[in-house]
Amino acid sequence: MARVHLSGNLKQITGGAAEFQIEASNVRGVLKALVALHPELERHLDEGIAVAIDGEIHQDAWFSEVKPDSEVYIMPAIAGG
Repeated sequence: MARVHLSGNLKQITGGAAEFQIEASNVRGVLKALVALHPELERHLDEGIAVAIDGEIHQDAWFSEVKPDSEVYIMPAIAGG
């Protein structure tokens, strides 16, 4: 199972839980599993997130592959102007 880490305000929404073991083949599956565990995450994940898989940041990561031994980091997207 992939090791999934939440950062920023996302871990506050889960009551402080910041690390999860999730079985999924892509980022979409990871996000669905997180929402199943913590439904209140859904709107925050929809607002925009950044995803890094095994140290590489992915743009439009919805279908990016997640391997059983992957490290996935999910953080709120940073906006600037």
